[in-house]
Amino acid sequence: MTVYRNVVILTGAGISAESGLDTFRDKGGIWEKYDLMELATPEAFAQNPDLVHEFYNLRRAGVKKVDPNAAHYALARLEEKYSGEITVVTQNVDGLHERAGSKNMLHMHGELNKVRCGACGAVRFWSDDLSRASVCPCCGQAKHLRPHIVWFGEVPFHMDEIDGLLQQCDLFISIGTSGSVYPAAGFVQIATEYGAETVELNLVPSDGKNLFATGCYGRATEVVPDYIAELVRQDEM
Repeated sequence: MTVYRNVVILTGAGISAESGLDTFRDKGGIWEKYDLMELATPEAFAQNPDLVHEFYNLRRAGVKKVDPNAAHYALARLEEKYSGEITVVTQNVDGLHERAGSKNMLHMHGELNKVRCGACGAVRFWSDDLSRASVCPCCGQAKHLRPHIVWFGEVPFHMDEIDGLLQQCDLFISIGTSGSVYPAAGFVQIATEYGAETVELNLVPSDGKNLFATGCYGRATEVVPDYIAELVRQDEM
C-alpha cells in the first residue's frame, strides 16, 4: 500500500471532451477548424481584435452550455478526501474543475471567464461578451481588455511554482493530454528525475507514453474515477 504526500495532477483537453468540449489537436479539434495564427497570438489580437474577441466570446458561451463530468468530480473528491496534498495543474481554460469542486488549482494557460487589462494589468472575472468597447472595471479605460488566455508566443502562467511542485511531488498523474506540447510535455521528466511515481490516464497512449511508469487507457469518465477511487481506498486503509 502506497500513500502519497504530494500529488500533482496535470490535465488537458481530453478530460473535458466528454463534457462536449472540443479538444485542440485531435482530428476535428479546434486547431483543425480555425487558423491559430489569426486567433491565438498577440499579433492576431493587435491586427484584428474584433475577430479574436468574437472567437473567445463563442468559446465562453459554449462553456456555459456544458457541465463537469465524472472525471472532474473524481478529482474534486480526491482533494476533499485524500490525506496528502493535491494540486491540479490544468492546461484547460474552461473552468470545469472549479465547477466540480476543485480548489487547489493552477491554470497555466489562463481562464476563459477572466479578462486582463493591458492598461492597468488588472485581472477580473468576466462571464459576458467582450469587445473593444468593454470598459475595465478597475481603471475605467476601454479598448484595453483582452481574454485572460496564454496565446502562442507567450509564457504560460505559474511556471516557477509548477516546477517547485514537480520537484516535491511523489506522485505525478497526467490526464487527457497529447504529450506533444511543451512545457507541459516535459513535466513527467522533471517529476521522474526527482523520484516521483508517474501515471498516465488517457483515452489512448500519448506521444510521451514511454516516459510514464504506469498507463491506464480508456474514457476519462471511466478511467479517472476508477483510479481515484483506488487512491482514496488505499489512503483510508
